[in-house]
Amino acid sequence: MTDTLTPVLSANWGDERAWKLSNYERRGGYQALRTALGKAPADIIGQVKNANLRGRGGAGFPAGVKWSFLPKDNPNPVYLVVNCDESEPGTCKDIPLVMASPHTLLEGVIISSYAVGCHHAFIYIRGEVLHVIRRMQQAVREAYSAGYLGKGILGTDFDLEVTVHAGAGAYICGEETALLDSLEGRRGQPRLKPPFPAVAGLYASPTVINNVETIATVPSIISNGVDWFTSMGTENSRGMTLYSLSGHVANPGQFEAPMGITLRQLLDMAGGIRHGHQLKFWTPGGSSLGILTDEHLDVPLDYDGPAKVGTGLGTKALQCFDETTSAVRACLRYVEFYKHESCGKCTPCREGSWWLVQLLARLEAGKGEPGDIDKLLDLSDNIAGRSFCALADGTATIVKSMVNYFRPEFEAGLHTPAWELFPYEKTTAWYRAGAVAESGATA
Repeated sequence: MTDTLTPVLSANWGDERAWKLSNYERRGGYQALRTALGKAPADIIGQVKNANLRGRGGAGFPAGVKWSFLPKDNPNPVYLVVNCDESEPGTCKDIPLVMASPHTLLEGVIISSYAVGCHHAFIYIRGEVLHVIRRMQQAVREAYSAGYLGKGILGTDFDLEVTVHAGAGAYICGEETALLDSLEGRRGQPRLKPPFPAVAGLYASPTVINNVETIATVPSIISNGVDWFTSMGTENSRGMTLYSLSGHVANPGQFEAPMGITLRQLLDMAGGIRHGHQLKFWTPGGSSLGILTDEHLDVPLDYDGPAKVGTGLGTKALQCFDETTSAVRACLRYVEFYKHESCGKCTPCREGSWWLVQLLARLEAGKGEPGDIDKLLDLSDNIAGRSFCALADGTATIVKSMVNYFRPEFEAGLHTPAWELFPYEKTTAWYRAGAVAESGATA
């Protein structure tokens, strides 16, 4: 089964000091940049288009098509902004990538900037991960010293400045227009679209915004070619990608595999669900896209498979929960997160998420009242599709998804506390020191 893995972005993660420029170059780093600088920018955009590299940040929009939206007659400078505000619950791929191999991203930034005519790129990193910010800053300094950034890169007439920007710690800044407001020094709140960032983005100039993994994938396409990339994955979801497996799993972690792998295959490689337990539900792409159950273990994890069963691939944050988990409790914790992270700009999201928490907390405590479940669903319907961004949609989706699959547990909340049905000390993913031997599990 391990032959299913295709380490490309993660190929050097286990190397000693993989983040250093010298070690990255030893593996052929920045050769793709040299190749790219010998091509016309339009040819690079064409390669990315033909490879059908779809955005790895959740939306799945083709990167090359997004790049081609930039207006040709706009007198303002073009900017590239890399979104590393990784905040979706369970998502853990971009930050490990930057931590382990920042030059993989940086080479992608330089090639992508050259392709779209950008001379100043920004890498926006979630503010809480200070160690990652410092590592990226160090990589940028190394790249300047080696002639990969600055004036006349590698003896060409291409100039590029790169700024690493630390966010202030807000889930909403993962939304591209809220990220732009934050980058400009304002409170991170979504903008009304149109105009779209490609026309009026950062500083009202044409802007390309892409996820870390998307940009980091570009050098491998330039180095290995379109046919190599399209030989992996499925018809509408080409290439390899990073899947984040966490929760009640024997060996959680990152798995880089071709698009279209199934959770059953990933669990086989991860040692399965923790010893003595079985899968109850899981998120295919983070909680904002809802949950699936053990009936969906063989759904292809590409951009089409999850959509056919009413959810989405999202950020490939595969959080797995076993039978000890209360669906009511999990739903409440997710919605508490979205309530806390709402920017407050839109009334349906700001007020609706607050009321959802009140209802869910009541049901969790076994103090629910008749009609509470219908109120949950009605509130969710009134939140979804009525806000500037998708945060409200995600809040509504997780509630409707949980109720759809586990309504009897919510009905039990009318009379029985969730902690009596599902003792929370049995739910923890990490055993206490002496519990491993008691359970028969392996450390």
